[in-house]
Amino acid sequence: MSVPRMPSSPAVLALRAAGVEFTPHFYTYEERGGTAVSARELGVDEHAVVKTLIMQDDAAQPCIVLMHGDCEVSTKALARIVGVKRIEPCRPEVAERHTGYRVGGTSPFGTRKKMPVYLEQTVLDLPRIYVNGGSRGFLVGIAPQVVVDLLNPGLVSAANRN
Repeated sequence: MSVPRMPSSPAVLALRAAGVEFTPHFYTYEERGGTAVSARELGVDEHAVVKTLIMQDDAAQPCIVLMHGDCEVSTKALARIVGVKRIEPCRPEVAERHTGYRVGGTSPFGTRKKMPVYLEQTVLDLPRIYVNGGSRGFLVGIAPQVVVDLLNPGLVSAANRN
């Protein structure tokens, strides 16, 4: 069995440029499988798989929301925290235009457009997280502090446990 080649995605390039230590994790991508599939394939807790969501406010201004894989974002709570009337997920084609990544392979690192980032604060309680590395079927394992150091996110409490 051949070992997959490390993608040279903007995310990987950004992490390398920042001198970040990360581990590559490949899995067989399943359409609409989400974090449940990646967690199962990698043998890790879905709570430690952090999904990258591209959302927009009522003025169509985009933002990145980083959330535990086994939780949903309370858009009402997030809108209240951010100080806008409404926040909703971007349509896939809009998200792809903002990030430069295909949906299912969206990383918070190396996005085409600089956007505000919001991180569910309990992610910082984990010893290691797995976040998309910029390609479908590819996650990077990093210390959660890397997100803080590189993206300077606003810390939020907007998780709804599934």
